[in-house]
Amino acid sequence: MDRIQKNFGFGCMRLPMNGEDVDIPETTRMVDAFLDAGFNYFDTAHGYLQGKSETALKTCLTSRYPRDRYVLTDKLTADFFQTEADIRPFFESQLAACGVDYFDFYLMHAQGAGNYPHFKACRAYETAFALKAEGKVRHVGISFHDRPEVLEQILTEYPAIEVVQIQFNYMDYDDPAVQSRACYEVCRKYNKPVLVMEPVKGGNLVNLPEEAKAVLDGLHGGSPASYALRFAAGFPGMLMVLSGMSNMQQMQANLSFMQDFHPLDERELAAVEQVQKIFRSKHLIPCTSCRYCTDGCPQHISIPDLFADMNAKQLYHDWNADYYYGVVHTGPGRKASDCLKCGKCEKACPQHLPIRRLLEEVAKVFEQQ
Repeated sequence: MDRIQKNFGFGCMRLPMNGEDVDIPETTRMVDAFLDAGFNYFDTAHGYLQGKSETALKTCLTSRYPRDRYVLTDKLTADFFQTEADIRPFFESQLAACGVDYFDFYLMHAQGAGNYPHFKACRAYETAFALKAEGKVRHVGISFHDRPEVLEQILTEYPAIEVVQIQFNYMDYDDPAVQSRACYEVCRKYNKPVLVMEPVKGGNLVNLPEEAKAVLDGLHGGSPASYALRFAAGFPGMLMVLSGMSNMQQMQANLSFMQDFHPLDERELAAVEQVQKIFRSKHLIPCTSCRYCTDGCPQHISIPDLFADMNAKQLYHDWNADYYYGVVHTGPGRKASDCLKCGKCEKACPQHLPIRRLLEEVAKVFEQQ
């Protein structure tokens, strides 16, 4: 952990795209700018961009810089192993995809009550600790999406876990579904450094309702993203705050205020509290567009896009949301009403959203006009 230079990391789940492929020239420019600014932490997983995130990092980062210039995190995801014997070959394939001999951090991915038993049965944690002993992993941790009591169980049963990655932002801080604050407090209780994911809640805390944006604009001190990132990074024990940046403009903006980091002051915290209240009054769908729900959908419904259309309809009440719903985000068999109610999406959703019920509401708004 001592190789980490600053507390801001490049999350590689939302890299710039050119059609179905990663935009390599743009990603290369972003990697160079990130390193040139004195930051060095990169976070990926095999499921990000259907494996293209790992290989993009090989092309843009690991093949171009010496190993001591960057810190690289990858993850073991439940979808990619069925037995204990599957784990090592999968891990080796990740090393090859990323073009490295070891990972600085290797996380048991998206831990929660649903998949933790699978990791235990396959001795995934024991395998990760063995890989650490062999020098192929420097630090073993978890990324976590569930209730605080489940996190406490995992940290009790596997005290050798070194870091915990949790979703943490000012909207989820006291949210009863995500329980960011309570999960953070468990991490502090067990003295585990925290890696923060979704500090801007999948862009929701950047694209604010107008009255919420006006509150932050009144501070005359920064962008909506700056307040969200600084909120998350300002708590004790935060080892790293990740941002899934998709273009150079986002990269440069974030670097501008994270290079000389200052926690939010009392006036800024009061403004953020006002923004929380405005958001909650809108009753928006708290989707972060991670797209975990879409991979297993038998109807190939673009669930996050439909939820974005619904939120836009709530906020702006104009024709634009109807156009995107009817023309851009749906097709034959892919409307909200085409949901088969199989529930695969809900099992995959880190936000624990009642997706089937929400799709029914989307269909009522957009399909019965």
